[in-house]
Amino acid sequence: MSKILLRDLDADGVLRLTLNDPARRNALSEAMLTELGTAVADAGRDPAVRVIVLAANGPAFCAGHDLKEMTAGRAAGDRGRAYFTRVLTQCSGVMQGIVTCPKPVIAEVTGIATAAGCQLVASCDLAIAADTARFSTPGVHIGLFCSTPMVALSRNVAHKHAMEMLLTGDMTSAARAAEIGLVNRAVSPDALREEVMQMAGKIASKSAMTLATGKRAFYTQAEMPLAEAYDHATRVMVENMLARDAEEGIGAFIEKRAPQWQDA
Repeated sequence: MSKILLRDLDADGVLRLTLNDPARRNALSEAMLTELGTAVADAGRDPAVRVIVLAANGPAFCAGHDLKEMTAGRAAGDRGRAYFTRVLTQCSGVMQGIVTCPKPVIAEVTGIATAAGCQLVASCDLAIAADTARFSTPGVHIGLFCSTPMVALSRNVAHKHAMEMLLTGDMTSAARAAEIGLVNRAVSPDALREEVMQMAGKIASKSAMTLATGKRAFYTQAEMPLAEAYDHATRVMVENMLARDAEEGIGAFIEKRAPQWQDA
């Protein structure tokens, strides 16, 4: 088992992936990116995993890229161009892997989530935060616009809210993050884990086929013009209606019994 990313799968199929590098504020170091990307990809292929919860140990959820690593990359003859390109491409791949993973991913946010850490929260399908958590895209403070975090942020919150975070770099409270749609809700730190696991358990009880179908369709149609989105959703709905779990689920509803999912 990795020391910087802990894995725990419960009987309901909820996989907890816990960032466990508090000394570096759970920074997205090269090692962490590799571990997290592999873990999410593996979970997506594992039929025993139904929902993924992304949590963190320590006072910070994730402080973004490891700036000491990034600074060391400048020592190369190209002043770090190749290194920066490789690391940022790797990070973008991890974020996209969360979005394309067939399993729903829930962020359980404690402490701060800044820069690429905020991007990580925004990339998850759902997020619940402790009311003491805070969020920011603070790159402007150090001459570095948070351009890659911007991609995920701008797909979660309205443009003016995203631009306010990006242009000021100010910290955003958990309550405000919930207001603008960066997280689903903010709860007391003592209730956070229970709230997340209740949501995860509820989702895990559904057909895995249905969840994967819906998640994929949601992100696909979101980038389409209205008519194209409806055409796509209609095709998805037809295929979904022909699936065994849809037949079983509708039958169970009519017969007033619990469905028996085959995940197919």
